[in-house]
Amino acid sequence: MNWRAKAMGLFLLGLVRALTGAQARWYGCPPKAEQRIYFANHQSHADLVLMWAALPEELRSITRPIAAKDYWTASNFKRWITTAVFNAVYVERERKGDEDPLQPLIDALDSGDSLILFPEGTRGHDEDPQPFKSGLYNLAHRFPRVVLVPAWIHNVQRVIPKGEVIPVPVLCSVTFGEPVALGPEEARADFLRRAREAVMALRDV
Repeated sequence: MNWRAKAMGLFLLGLVRALTGAQARWYGCPPKAEQRIYFANHQSHADLVLMWAALPEELRSITRPIAAKDYWTASNFKRWITTAVFNAVYVERERKGDEDPLQPLIDALDSGDSLILFPEGTRGHDEDPQPFKSGLYNLAHRFPRVVLVPAWIHNVQRVIPKGEVIPVPVLCSVTFGEPVALGPEEARADFLRRAREAVMALRDV
């Protein structure tokens, strides 16, 4: 990371913490430098930034958030932020031809990175998360040694209310829960339902 990216990272970290507090609550597991997939509810484009800010520095350096390519590359500034500061993994929200949309995530896990993933795929507007898509199951099946850590993001949708562009200071937090694992011969639908329930269980912790 060059000095501009490092300076921007420190600025964003300070800004996010000033606006939201970006409190991390390690309820079901401690922060640990092991390969993980953090998966959480998704209600705002700010989710990526808040999850990144909630991690301690030693985990931020080895954890890459998943970013929707169409949104986060829409301008040169967004592209630079997500590439140089967050070291994000870009994903296509719409399948193109025979391309596997999970391939960038597979490549990142193969290289030893941890990931921040939003299994709903697109942002939801209801209190409960939308049903999880199959990507989390496919990654869990392919990488059984990667630790799967559920998380619940509190209040981030209130930082930038719908239709507004100026952030509003609101106390936010991320609660990290007990890891879940894909059971032997567990069906995809059963696992995805259990993973979603693990995220929702952290809402009132």
